[in-house]
Amino acid sequence: MALLLGVDTGGTYTDAVIIRDEREVIASAKALTTRHDLAVGVGGAVRAALEQSGVAAGDIALASLSTTLATNALVEGQGGRVALIYIGFKERDLETHGLSEALKGDPHVVLAGGHNHAGGEAVPFDEDGLRAFLAEHGAGVGGFAVASQFATRNPAHELRAMEIVAEVTARPVSASHQLSAKLNGPKRAMTAVLNARLIGMIDRLIGRAEDVLGEIGVEAPLMVVRGDGALISSAQARERPIETILSGPAASIVGARWMTGADVALVSDIGGTTTDVALLKDGRPAIDPAGARVGPYRTMVEAVAMRTTGLGGDSEVHFVTEGLVGGVTLGPRRLLPISLIAVDAAEVVHGALDAQLRATLPGEHDGRFVRAVAGQTMEGIGPREEALLERIGETVHPLGDVLRSRIETGALKRLVERGLVQIAGVTPSDASHVLGLADAWDRGAAEKALALFGRRRTGAGDRLAAEPVVMARMIVERLEHQTALALLETAFAEEETGFGVEPSVLARHVLMQRGLGGHDGLVKLHTGLAVPVIGLGASASTYYPAVGTRLGCEMILPEHAGVANAIGAVVGRVTMREAGTVTSPSEGKYRVHLTAGPEDFGDQESALARLEEVLRGVALAAAEAAGAADISVNVVRDIRVAGVESREVFVEAEITVEASGRPRVAV
Repeated sequence: MALLLGVDTGGTYTDAVIIRDEREVIASAKALTTRHDLAVGVGGAVRAALEQSGVAAGDIALASLSTTLATNALVEGQGGRVALIYIGFKERDLETHGLSEALKGDPHVVLAGGHNHAGGEAVPFDEDGLRAFLAEHGAGVGGFAVASQFATRNPAHELRAMEIVAEVTARPVSASHQLSAKLNGPKRAMTAVLNARLIGMIDRLIGRAEDVLGEIGVEAPLMVVRGDGALISSAQARERPIETILSGPAASIVGARWMTGADVALVSDIGGTTTDVALLKDGRPAIDPAGARVGPYRTMVEAVAMRTTGLGGDSEVHFVTEGLVGGVTLGPRRLLPISLIAVDAAEVVHGALDAQLRATLPGEHDGRFVRAVAGQTMEGIGPREEALLERIGETVHPLGDVLRSRIETGALKRLVERGLVQIAGVTPSDASHVLGLADAWDRGAAEKALALFGRRRTGAGDRLAAEPVVMARMIVERLEHQTALALLETAFAEEETGFGVEPSVLARHVLMQRGLGGHDGLVKLHTGLAVPVIGLGASASTYYPAVGTRLGCEMILPEHAGVANAIGAVVGRVTMREAGTVTSPSEGKYRVHLTAGPEDFGDQESALARLEEVLRGVALAAAEAAGAADISVNVVRDIRVAGVESREVFVEAEITVEASGRPRVAV
């Protein structure tokens, strides 16, 4: 009998499940995710699951972790301060390819260097320029990203830059050629920047998770879920944390398939911060050919084809001022629910809310609170941010008591982006408490906060909502509406016929929306989803039945929907993919592009055989390092030729090797 432990750290809850022989869930438990030290939440959930199951910690044969930490950090714009070393490219690339936005003011340098398409050196690498940059900025960042022109054809300049950074700063370095074998330098640079930004965060999570599992007595090796649903070792995840973006959502799809056996369905997973929607087809999730997209960022990470929307149970509720009626919209930022922060600081929260309700006029920061998050790194924090952080200290404050001028709003935003501060405000979770749909936290605080929110005046001069219950219904109905839009967008994006119009436009089109209501006038309209939806997440049973009714589709809510990610974390497979390219710089010459540098051959088959041999060795070694057993290998060759003067001429070949197996369990 093999006992498997799956853990998922979400934005609000950390889940743990214990599965017997990959067939039966024998225990599941939840604990609040503890941002200041994620291991506290992990330990709480695991201890509760072990107690419920009655099994000993030492009997666990395999432990695996899925996490929304990386996904949420990118959606919310959080992460450590990094520097980009950009070799052989143009300065204007930073703007045209979105790198400036991703850097968020972090330092960068554009240096001479890089290679050509064939792997030959285009310009010598400016090592002196790099050393000067490191002397100025090396101490002020937590990590570096390196991207060099055509590094996938020859990574020599990236490797040299990595050596110099390690020698001068000893900080971690993310090199673009190690994260993707594909061309498109700016996109690889974006992936490297995001990877560097996540390294400290994921390293702390995995390290603390391993510590607490050891304290509990779980001696099994720890695996981590990758963005395509496959499992990797904790050491591999620490080196390439970008591969864990969409880890939680990918695990949820694996878990959905395991629980329902569905072949075709939309899987929608609502968490505290995001809603993640993907299509399950032939029992498998599709891999996004363009690379994982999270929030505003398109990466080169292989991950499930999924649409991630900043919409969850803890999404920020915004007042819509346009028009006479007014209303609300949700996300993309996550806030701490008022009902939750009131559990930790009841006196402060209730005292402030009562005072704000007694005031004649609404205040700008009514119903908002702030607290610091301990244990985070302070790189790149300016004097204004430091002063604000010191003022916040270690307690909860009403936001209006902390901000002394409008200029400090920007400082607060930067602290939130760095993960140093959390804002509490009205969320759908609070609305659920007011409506009696949830009862985990402080309902009284939620009612007061929604009463304050409802006091806002619409364009017609009326109150937005006369009672907290009315305000709560408005928020929940908005969440159901935005969830339906997310499902429709995914369905339109996955339609094989295509419509030639953006999925977001089609989902919101007046004909689509009228059809959902069954318009029957001179024109009869009936629209909806033609496939079932599998609803996952702790709050799915609260919100999703109404979403199924709205879309006219079957809504499947599995028994363990609330811990689907934790289930998927431990029932997946270890899969390692390695890809490489053979080009032909001149007739009769075949060039294999390897990490150690290009190798030339006189015939096509020898070049292909050499590349396959190297990729097979790397993939097998990576699968074994990840703890895979009974490994099978699959090789795909994509050879491109062109017709020239009635004969075929070799242009390029790409070989992909996939090594896969179930994780080895402790005995």
